[in-house]
Amino acid sequence: MNTLSLQPNYSNMSMSIRRFLVFYRLPLAAALIALGFWVGFSVTWWIAWLPFLIALIMIAAYFMVGPMSLIQGYIEAGDMDGAKKLMESVKYPNLLYKPIRSSYYMLRANLSTMDDNLDKAEEDLRKGLAAGLPEKEFEGTAYLQLGSIAYKKGNTKEAMENLRKAVKIGLPDKDNEATAYLQLSSICIQRRDFKSAKIYFNKAKACKATNKQVVEQIAEMSKYIARIPG
Repeated sequence: MNTLSLQPNYSNMSMSIRRFLVFYRLPLAAALIALGFWVGFSVTWWIAWLPFLIALIMIAAYFMVGPMSLIQGYIEAGDMDGAKKLMESVKYPNLLYKPIRSSYYMLRANLSTMDDNLDKAEEDLRKGLAAGLPEKEFEGTAYLQLGSIAYKKGNTKEAMENLRKAVKIGLPDKDNEATAYLQLSSICIQRRDFKSAKIYFNKAKACKATNKQVVEQIAEMSKYIARIPG
């Protein structure tokens, strides 16, 4: 007999408890407040403060943290619909704790980009930047995304400004850095600034990207760059 199959799945149990606590914070807080009053009137107010305190913490967590602690798990599991539903359950994003608020807007921007809702993605990226991102690399990524959105919309001036900001601030990895330089090179080609196009392309190659899509983009552009005179 496989004894492992008889062992309880503590990981799933822990996740289920976490979900229950996150989804039912307000009803649980109301129940704890009621319990506090009952204890206070029936037993002693010296004990009643404890359920009151826990209730206040739950209410604060509901508005300041929301379901953000669960969303990453949904994304890692590939359940984008579940992640979107959790994001939509946040009714007052401006009340989220500032670092969590910036992460919320950045994540919502990524989901909007996946749905090709560029206007919504751009709006959320700007809100995320306004909230203040915890690390410079995240700020650089936000400007990279803004640059990519502007490029798709045909606003090459704004795209170049944001892409330059992205590489100046710093990006989390060489794949993102190569992507920024490739887009800058493409904009320079459109403007027939071939000298700058080659400089940005060489910087993209120097990143030694490992992402398959980025590597393919570099190989494709290499053919075009080779035909540029000078």
